Amino acid sequence: MTSTSSPIVQMQKLNKHFGSLHVLKNIDLEIVPGEVVVVIGASGSGKSTLIRCINGLEEFQSGSLDVDGNTLLPDGKSSKALQTIRTEVGMVFQQFNLFPHLSVIDNITLAPMKVRGWSRKDAEETAQRLLERVGIADQAQKYPSQLSGGQQQRVALARALAMEPRLMLFDEPTSALDPEMIGEVLDAMRELAKEGMTMVIVTHEMGFAREVADRVIFIHKGEITEQGPPEQLFDAPQHERTQSFLARVLKH
Repeated sequence: MTSTSSPIVQMQKLNKHFGSLHVLKNIDLEIVPGEVVVVIGASGSGKSTLIRCINGLEEFQSGSLDVDGNTLLPDGKSSKALQTIRTEVGMVFQQFNLFPHLSVIDNITLAPMKVRGWSRKDAEETAQRLLERVGIADQAQKYPSQLSGGQQQRVALARALAMEPRLMLFDEPTSALDPEMIGEVLDAMRELAKEGMTMVIVTHEMGFAREVADRVIFIHKGEITEQGPPEQLFDAPQHERTQSFLARVLKH
């Protein structure tokens, strides 16, 4: 992790409302290139909304947000910046969101060809290399319905990487998987972290968070309550909210 770089994400006093519900409250957050940040907290605490604001999937109502030099404005008033951010930021969701009528390789090549203007040959070569990287090179011609959940999520990961993102966001990428398939997706993410990819990960996998994170952020009711290196946050949490949350999740 490089701490001297300019932040790739800079969020200041960001507030997000769903109607009368105040979901994110005065969030200040900086992420530098190469950093792996894991966001933890109870369901409904605002974790997913936080990362969905980073790539403009959710609009925010006040504050400022800069992603890789592109400024997003409140209430979605920054469409040009938004288009750029969408090409620079990859995202992997809980659900795989693959196109069921396209083969694995066509799912991966579609965006680089349409958005980046790559030739089919270049897109397919990149797709094949990425499928090898996530351990499913032999599945290229299959359709999503022929794959296990873990394999589908690794295709979704390869698809996001095909756009050569500067930043990867993960919204609980293993929560829809059967327990025996979680490990294979986490392994692919571990490799990414080792390679220096900047990552923001929302997850309930605390062992994984401890292992890969440079920094863990605990969110409670829309506020960043505590953050720090994993050994500090997991072994000596300072805030009682963090303590009670970890006591609950770590005993399972």
